[in-house]
Amino acid sequence: MAKETEIKLRVTPETRDALQAHPLLAARRQGDWQSGPLLNQYYDTPERDLAGARVALRMRRDGDQCIQTLKTRGQSVSGLSERNEWDWYPDSAELDLGLLDDSCWPQALADLDKTRLQPIFTTDFNRTKVLLRWERDSAAGPETIEVEAALDRGRVLAGDREEGICELELEIRQGPAVAVLELARELAEDLALMPCDISKAERGYRLFDPASYDLRLQSPAWTADSTVDEVIAGSIRQLLGQSQRLAEQYRFAGQWRLFRDMTTHLASLRAGFGVFDLALPKSSAQEFTRSLDALLERFRPLVLAGWADDEIGRKARDQAPAVFAAVVDEAGWGQLFIGLALWLEQGAWQLNRPPKGDRIGALALPRWLLASAAKEIQELRVPNHNDPDAAVSEWMDQQARLGRLYYLLSQFRAFLPVPEPDRLFGELNKLQALLEQYPAVDDEQRPLLLDALRKQGQRLRKLNAWRELNT
Repeated sequence: MAKETEIKLRVTPETRDALQAHPLLAARRQGDWQSGPLLNQYYDTPERDLAGARVALRMRRDGDQCIQTLKTRGQSVSGLSERNEWDWYPDSAELDLGLLDDSCWPQALADLDKTRLQPIFTTDFNRTKVLLRWERDSAAGPETIEVEAALDRGRVLAGDREEGICELELEIRQGPAVAVLELARELAEDLALMPCDISKAERGYRLFDPASYDLRLQSPAWTADSTVDEVIAGSIRQLLGQSQRLAEQYRFAGQWRLFRDMTTHLASLRAGFGVFDLALPKSSAQEFTRSLDALLERFRPLVLAGWADDEIGRKARDQAPAVFAAVVDEAGWGQLFIGLALWLEQGAWQLNRPPKGDRIGALALPRWLLASAAKEIQELRVPNHNDPDAAVSEWMDQQARLGRLYYLLSQFRAFLPVPEPDRLFGELNKLQALLEQYPAVDDEQRPLLLDALRKQGQRLRKLNAWRELNT
C-alpha cells in the first residue's frame, strides 16, 4: 500500500498551456515533459456498493502496461487530499478479483460478492507529466522535495453523460505535504487555479447522480477539553473545505441553493477570523479577510436580492453563474483557497503572536465560548419597542456582529452553559433574516418590517440565555 498525497487544480486550456511553459516549473523539472494517453475503466456493483464505502476500483491502460488500482476516498480540502492506494500490474486489462483480498479490501465490503463488479464509467485523458525537484529550507535544515506535475485533459464518460477534464495534479513523491501547497501557492500568483475537491472517480459517479458528491466534510469531534487552537484549525478547515465543495458543485450543477449556501459558508469563514481575539491576530489573517470581503461584496448582494420571487430576484439568480465564473477565472480565487490551506497546514496564526494570544489559544472551548458569546451579546444593539424608525441604520450596522454570533453558535452552542442555547441561536437568526430583508422591501412594506424587527428584539430580551449572557 502507498499513500497518495496530491493537490488537484482545475484550469482552463490556456492556463494548462501556460503551466507547461511556466518558469518556476522549468527551473525545477528533471528532464522533459512526457505525454501519453491514460485509459481508465472504473468498476462497481449495479447498486454502487463501492461508492457507498468510499472506495474506487479501476483498471488503467498506460501504453502497453495495465495497472489495477484500489483507492480509499480521503477527505480533500482546497484540492489537497491524502488517500490510501494499492497498485497491481496484471498481464491483461481484465479485472483480477484475486488481488482484492483482506490486505486491502475494506471490512465494510467483506460480504460483497465481487463477481458482481462490472464496468461503470471511464475517465480517458491525455497526461503530460514531469518530475520536479528542489531544495526546501526546514527547521531541520535543507530537504529535497520531489513532486510529479501532471497536466490532464480529456473526459469522464458515464453512459450518454460526460464531463470534461482539464486540470493540474501535483503529487508529492518526497518531502512533506506542505511543500506541494507552497508550490501551488507560487503558481497561483500569476495563474488562475481553482482547487478541485473532487476526484475523477467522484466525477463519474456524479454524472449518474449529482447528489452522490458529498458536500459536507466530517465535523470535528469537539469536546469540553478541546482548546481554542484546535477550534481555530478544525472549524476554519471545515468551513474552507465545505465552501470549496459547494463551489465545485455549483460550477457543475448551477443550482441557486448551492450558490446561496456557498456564500453563507464564506460569510461564516470571514466571521471566524473575528472571534478569537489575540489567539488569531488580525495581522496573520489580513490577506484572507480582505479577499473574503471582496468575494462577499460580489456574491452577497445577489443572494439577498435572489430571495425575492419577482423580476429583481430572478435577475439576481440568473446573474449568479456569470459572476461566479468570472471570479473563479481570476487568480485571486486560487490565491485565497490555496493560501488558506497552506496557512492551516503551517499553523501560521500561532507564529509570533503575543503571550496573551498563546494563553487564549490554550483555553478550553467552553470557557472561551462563554466569554466570546457574552462579549458579542452585550455589545449587540437589538431593536427596542421605544426606538424611532431612524434607529434602523443602527440595527443594520449589527449584521457583522450577528455574523460572528452565527459562527459561534452554529458550531459550538452545545458547549455554551446557558439555558436553551438552540433557541437563542434560532431567534438571532430570525433577527438577522429580517435585517437582510430591509434594503429590498419597498416603502409601503417597511413599517410592517420595522414592527417585526421591534417584536423580534423583544423576544430576544426575554430569553433566559440572553439575560445570563448580559449579566
